[in-house]
Amino acid sequence: MATSDSLLARAASLVPMLRTHAAAAEKARRVPQESLDALSAAGIFTMTAPKAFGGVEADFQTQCDVLAEIARGCPSTSWVATIYSAMSWLVGVFPDETQQEIFADRDPRIAGVFSPTGTAVETDGGFVVNGRWPFNTGCHGATWTVLNVLVGELPTCMLAKSADLTILDDWYATGMSATGSNTVVAENVFVPSHRAMPLPDMLEAKYPARHNSDNPYFNYPMAPVLTVNAGGTPIGTARGAWDAFVERLPGRGITYTTYTNKAATFRRSRTMPSCTRRPASSCAAESSAVCLPTRCCTDQLPTSNSQLPTTPNAQAPIESGSELGIGIGSGW
Repeated sequence: MATSDSLLARAASLVPMLRTHAAAAEKARRVPQESLDALSAAGIFTMTAPKAFGGVEADFQTQCDVLAEIARGCPSTSWVATIYSAMSWLVGVFPDETQQEIFADRDPRIAGVFSPTGTAVETDGGFVVNGRWPFNTGCHGATWTVLNVLVGELPTCMLAKSADLTILDDWYATGMSATGSNTVVAENVFVPSHRAMPLPDMLEAKYPARHNSDNPYFNYPMAPVLTVNAGGTPIGTARGAWDAFVERLPGRGITYTTYTNKAATFRRSRTMPSCTRRPASSCAAESSAVCLPTRCCTDQLPTSNSQLPTTPNAQAPIESGSELGIGIGSGW
């Protein structure tokens, strides 16, 4: 079984393979099965799952670091891994009957969409679900899918078998095409009651009794967990772009100068500051961006429920961090 210490090393070892597959994955508009199997074998999808079902319960900083490493090889694959790992955590707040069902094969591959664009009607033992959910990242490789529906006026989170859903061929994106974020459709799909939970309860961390009820790791409100888990992919994408930039420097000259090797020029930054100013600025922006998920991991997700933020001021780090991210994204 993977551990928090070994997860990052395993993720790093996959980077060359992911880079090799990246172009074909973008063309196919989905992550290849070989990549998904490799991520599963490395324990990436179960790093947030309960230990009772073979998971690691990796801390949130480890999650960000692992997903950033994967993004160095392929941003689309990292985003799919982000969704799958986040949904594994989500299953850990459902009743034990649900956890036992989803984690039975120790290989959870769970996609999820949180827009309540479907409806559900109560029936004996559960619900009948209908609707369409666009932007369902990783739907092609998922065995389970988190769907959010309206039961009357109540937003409700449900877990459906992916095989019961239809995938529409409507994902044509300019970038990150391999996320395979197609629309999925449910037509009279039955979901048992133990796989349904009111979304407002999940946002307020009002979870049912289960084997891990006393574990703080599975008692956070849903929103901050999913937000922090998503922080790794953008950082790793920037690092992967930097890697590609540096790899292209050796042997390339600078037009209209006597410099014949950009790599050497880059090392002599004081000699040609105009050639290194933008790369240096990019490094500074990446370093600043890293601070936001790191701060959220330490400040917004404490170690016990008694320390959870309860006042509007507790949101200040996230709000100020969002402004920082906007500034970085727009080039200041």
